[in-house]
Amino acid sequence: MDANKANIEEIVKQVLANMAGNGATAAPSGSAGKASELPKTARVAMLTDLEHYEIKEFPLPEVGDDDILVKVEGCGICGTDAHEFKKDPFGLIPVVLGHEGTGEIVKMGKNVKKDSAGKDLKLGDKVVTCMIFKDDPEITMFDLNKQNVGGADVYGLLPDDEVHFNGWFSDYILIRGGSTVFNVSDLDLYSRILIEPCAVLIHAVERAKSTGILRFNSRVAVQGCGPIGLICIAILRTMGINDILAVDGEQKRLDFARRLGAAETLNFKDYKGIEALAEGVKSKLGGHLADFAFQCTGSPVGHSNIYKFVRNGGGLCELGFFINGGDATINPHFDICSKELTMVGSWVYTLRDYATTFEFLKSAKKIGLPMDELITDTFPLEQINEAHRTNLAMTGLKIAIINQ
Repeated sequence: MDANKANIEEIVKQVLANMAGNGATAAPSGSAGKASELPKTARVAMLTDLEHYEIKEFPLPEVGDDDILVKVEGCGICGTDAHEFKKDPFGLIPVVLGHEGTGEIVKMGKNVKKDSAGKDLKLGDKVVTCMIFKDDPEITMFDLNKQNVGGADVYGLLPDDEVHFNGWFSDYILIRGGSTVFNVSDLDLYSRILIEPCAVLIHAVERAKSTGILRFNSRVAVQGCGPIGLICIAILRTMGINDILAVDGEQKRLDFARRLGAAETLNFKDYKGIEALAEGVKSKLGGHLADFAFQCTGSPVGHSNIYKFVRNGGGLCELGFFINGGDATINPHFDICSKELTMVGSWVYTLRDYATTFEFLKSAKKIGLPMDELITDTFPLEQINEAHRTNLAMTGLKIAIINQ
């Protein structure tokens, strides 16, 4: 009885504090993230040099009227993180990386009521972020589908500043006003960690559909069976496309591609030369070249080869080059013109693709695709250097940092 009375008194004090103009609300005693449970300081994993993270501790930032403080539960390691870890191509060091993250709201500004899709937000809700809007009218227009995330900022790719909690490789992250945030409390942790990479493929498939060539009965080749290619296969299968050929050089990945929906697999190491490889594709697709192909590797050789997999009048989506991977050699006459090939490029996603991704993950689970098994290795935050080395070794698929 006394404990209940104390809880009630604490809740009343919190309400009175808010009425008095306190700018942020923290969860009351007895619920997730109560104010008394929030530490004064927390950790971030900061990339301070090439291939070297340091665990640093900073005071938790103030939460403004439009801000949200999130306790991080987990974050996947992306290929972009790997590039930053090895070479810092974006010149961000020192930086707190991690953009495939998710966590629980533990404190929120008084102006925060709903997420970017109009769904109610409250303390304890599980969220993900997409973009941070800047003063760019092309991004803030009503039809957000016309602008991909390339024109906006993203948490996990922000240079370090006085806030410090700018990426998901941390204990907490401060989501500032002007950001996009989605309530995904109806998804489990692993599904939430996979939202960002899945959105990349939702966008690519939407781009592919714009050609008018990708249909239910299309023969589709997917080259590259890392996480991106495997998710591509899962999306195609969820859409009802059955005739999918997975192409890769690692048998373990090809075996998993079958579990995610590939009807056939082809190990390019079994073929010598592009002509033999193209014949292998044709044989696997019942004597036909692909109606449509997705190029999911960052290899210029892979890009050069993919044209040979596609029939005359077919389509191609190139999505493998998230950064400059070098020049590829093609013959425009034979590869594009004489084939009358229809091509699209795809890079990251739009805000609207996120909403579609939530439904894809639910649909994939309903039809029994083992999406969770894409996350093969997990590490605590303090082992982030080892996690990145494991990612670079490519012994698993998706590597994730999980906070206990």
